[in-house]
Amino acid sequence: MSRKRLIAIALAGAIGLAVPAANAGVAVRSVDTSSYPVLRVSVLTSDPSSQAPTLRENGVAVRVDRAENLGAEKSVVLAIDRSQSMRGAPLAHAIAAARSFVDSKPAPDRVAVASFATRPQMLTDFSTERGDAVGALGAIQVDPVQGTTLYDSIVKSSNVLANEPLEARVIIVVTDGNETRSSASLDDAIAAARQAGTAIYVVAIESPKFNPAPLHKLAEETGGVYHGTTSSATLSTQYAAIASELRRTWMLDYATTARPGDTAFLEATWNSEKSVPKPITLPASLGPGSDDAKPSHLLPAVFYKTVLGTQMMAIVSFFIVLIAASLALTTVKGARLKKRLAPHLAPDVKVKRKQERERLAAAAGLFNATESAFSGWKLWKRLDRLVERSDLPVRTVEVFYVMCGLALVGGLIATMMSPSMLITLAAFAAGGLAPVAFVWFKASRRLKAFENQLPDVLITLAAALKAGHSFKAGLQTIVDEGNPPASKEFHRVLAETRLGKPLEAALWDMSERLGSKNFDFVITAVKIQQQVGGSLAGLVDMVADTVRQRQQFIRKVKGLTAMGRAGAYTLVALPFFIAIAITIINPIYMEPLYHTQTGHMLIYAGLGMMAFGSLILKKIVSFKG
Repeated sequence: MSRKRLIAIALAGAIGLAVPAANAGVAVRSVDTSSYPVLRVSVLTSDPSSQAPTLRENGVAVRVDRAENLGAEKSVVLAIDRSQSMRGAPLAHAIAAARSFVDSKPAPDRVAVASFATRPQMLTDFSTERGDAVGALGAIQVDPVQGTTLYDSIVKSSNVLANEPLEARVIIVVTDGNETRSSASLDDAIAAARQAGTAIYVVAIESPKFNPAPLHKLAEETGGVYHGTTSSATLSTQYAAIASELRRTWMLDYATTARPGDTAFLEATWNSEKSVPKPITLPASLGPGSDDAKPSHLLPAVFYKTVLGTQMMAIVSFFIVLIAASLALTTVKGARLKKRLAPHLAPDVKVKRKQERERLAAAAGLFNATESAFSGWKLWKRLDRLVERSDLPVRTVEVFYVMCGLALVGGLIATMMSPSMLITLAAFAAGGLAPVAFVWFKASRRLKAFENQLPDVLITLAAALKAGHSFKAGLQTIVDEGNPPASKEFHRVLAETRLGKPLEAALWDMSERLGSKNFDFVITAVKIQQQVGGSLAGLVDMVADTVRQRQQFIRKVKGLTAMGRAGAYTLVALPFFIAIAITIINPIYMEPLYHTQTGHMLIYAGLGMMAFGSLILKKIVSFKG
C-alpha cells in the first residue's frame, strides 16, 4: 500500500474521531454585548435540530426574544483571498472547496462571492442560483500587486449583508496571509459585523509567519469559529465542517438583567443537555455599573443593583407622577380668591363635614377628568351599573383606578418571577379584572338576597293593601318592617317620588338597578292592573305565589344539573392542576411548553379549546326560567 494512501486513511480516521468529539454536548461559544441590554448569544448544539436551546442567566431562565438557526435559510458571503501568497495550489483548492460548499448548500440560501487583495470586491449579488456563484468563483485570479485588505473586505461584506432580507447572515473567509493594507482596523471589522448581525467563520492556511490571533478574535467576537489548517488540500474538509457547524449553531437574543460592570453566568440547555456555565463580564463603558461610584447615597445599594429594588423604585415613581398629575388637575377656578376670603366668612359646617367625608379629595380633578373622558363608553356604563347594583360605597372611577393599579402591580410581580410574556400578560389581566370580579360578586350576592326576599315583600305589600292602605303606604310598610336590600331600595323609590318623580318611573329605575327578572315581572303586572283595573291586593298575592313557584322550579333545575356543573368544573380545572403538578415535579420537562414559541402556540390552542368547551358545557347545564 502506497505511503500517500496510508496518509489519506489516517487523516480520514482522525477526522472521524474529531467529529463526534466536536459534536458532544451543547456549548455557549460567544456573547455579543454591542446591543446592550439585548445580548446575542451563539450556542452550538450536538446535533442539528429545529428546537432552539434555552438559556439561563445566573441560574434563572430568560425569555429568548429571537432564535436563528444558521443552518436554516441564510445569506452567505464567500470571501476568497486572491493575494500573491495564494498563487497556485492554495487558490485552486480554495475555489474548489467553495464550489463544493455552493453545490451542497440548501436551496433557500442566498450566496454572494467576494474577493480581496489590494482592494475588496463584491463579484456577485446575493442569489439562490448556484450557477452565479460557481461562475464568479471560476473567474477569480491572483492580484498582480502585493497586499491584503482583509478587514476592508469584512466591512464591505457586512455593509452589504445589512440590507439582506434574511435574518441569518454568515461570512466565510479563506486567507493565508496577514492583514497589510486595510484602512479599517480589526475593531472596525468586528463592529461592522456585529451591526449587521453577521457571524464570521475564518478558514486560515497557516504558515510559520502567519499570526492567527487577530482572526481568532474576529471569529470569536462575532459568533463564528476559527478553522486553521497547514495544508490547502484540506480546505474542502474545513468547508464541510463549517456547513455542519452552521446546522448546529443558534443565535439567541435576550434582554439581560445584568448591569454594566457585572459578571453573569450563561448556561444553555438543549435536549436535556446542559452546557458549562460561561462567565461574561459586561463592559463598564455600557453604562453606570459596579465599577463606578454609587449614583446616590440617599438609598441603599439594593435599590440600584437588584431587580426587586429597581421595580420598587419604578412603582414609587409611578405613584409620584400620579399624585403630581392629580394635584395639577385639582386646581379649581377661583380657589385663590376663596382662600383669601375664607378668614372673613362664617364657617360652613355642611361644607366642612362634606370635606371630611370625601375620600381621595386631592384626586377629585383627576377623577372628574376621567369620568368626562369615559362616561360615554358602553363598558364604562356597564361598570357603573355593576357598581351601583353592588351598593358598595365607592365610585366607578375609583374602581377603574384600582383596576389600573392592581394590573400594574400584577404585571410587575409576574415580570420579576418569570420571564414568560404569557405569564406577565395573564397576571396583568388578572390584576385588572380582580376588582371587577369582586364588585360582580357583591352585586350577585345582593341580587340573590333581594330575590329571596321578594315573595315575602309582595305578601307584606298585599297585606297592607287589604288593610286599606295605599300603594305608597304599603311600600312604606316594607321600608319600616323589611330588611336590606329590599327596604333600602324601596326607601330610595319613595325618596324619588317625594322629589317629584312618578312612582312608575322610580320602580322601573329600581328594576334596572337590581337586574331582577322576577321584579320586572312584578312591575309589569302592576302596570297592567293600573290600566285595566281590578283588585291590586289580589293581583299582588297571585304574583307573589307565581314568583315563589318560579324560584322553587329554578332550585329544582339547579339540583338536577348539579352533577353536570360539577363535571364541567372538573374538566376545566383538570388541565391546570396537571400542568401545575408536573411543573412542580419535573420543571425541565415543562420548559419547552413555557419558553418556546411552539409551546406558547399549544397553550393558546388549549385555552381556546377549553373556552369553547366551557361555553358548550354551560349551554348544556344552564336553564333560563
